[in-house]
Amino acid sequence: MELSIVIPVFNEHENIGPLLGEIDRAIHPGVVYEVIVVDDGSTDATADILAKLCAVNPRLRVLRHGFNCGQSAALLTGVAVARSPWVMTLDGDGQNDPRDICRLLSVCNQDGFLKLDRLITGLRRRRYDNFIRRTASLMANAIRVRLLRDECPDAGCGLKLFPRDVFLDLPRFDHMHRFLPALFLVNGRRVISVDVSHRPRLHGVSKYGFFDCLRIGIVDMFGVMWLQRRSCRAESREIGP
Repeated sequence: MELSIVIPVFNEHENIGPLLGEIDRAIHPGVVYEVIVVDDGSTDATADILAKLCAVNPRLRVLRHGFNCGQSAALLTGVAVARSPWVMTLDGDGQNDPRDICRLLSVCNQDGFLKLDRLITGLRRRRYDNFIRRTASLMANAIRVRLLRDECPDAGCGLKLFPRDVFLDLPRFDHMHRFLPALFLVNGRRVISVDVSHRPRLHGVSKYGFFDCLRIGIVDMFGVMWLQRRSCRAESREIGP
């Protein structure tokens, strides 16, 4: 398995089917991959649609939470069962363009092989969210970059590529997905941002409001700052004959 694509979803019954179809068309022929959709306790028809898609798509794996646990918990569930050493994540609302999957892979593969020392994250130069969401995101990003110095202008982008083992070794807490760049840096890894597309949401509603982005982001930011101060990394080499 060359790539595991993990998609957390909550009440996205109108978006998930078309998104999975786009992913199949976007991945280069010959790439061995799987798609893991984690249904985070949806209360609409998402579970029924995923069950039908599983019956006809051998690459698709579906896991379901009994109740809504949050996006970070859904990502952890998906990454934990991934069969590839490399994981790509994207949102289930269809606003990430699956054609950018290969763009992130090519950036990570510039030297002929995927490097385990980095997180590749999308950078949405042009956002198609409403004014309130764009404003909240800009404010949260500006505060985060100033305090955490995480070298990432768009940590909220759902498109990310990273080594599975590095992710599973990170501290686990609710909303950790918002701080993956800072957590990777604390872990001694690199962070690379790549320009990606962003699309309008065609169906459903966003699960995050203005004050959700700011309140949750700022509270958790202090926890990440504590982790940065308390991190302990050491480099060593074996001495022998």
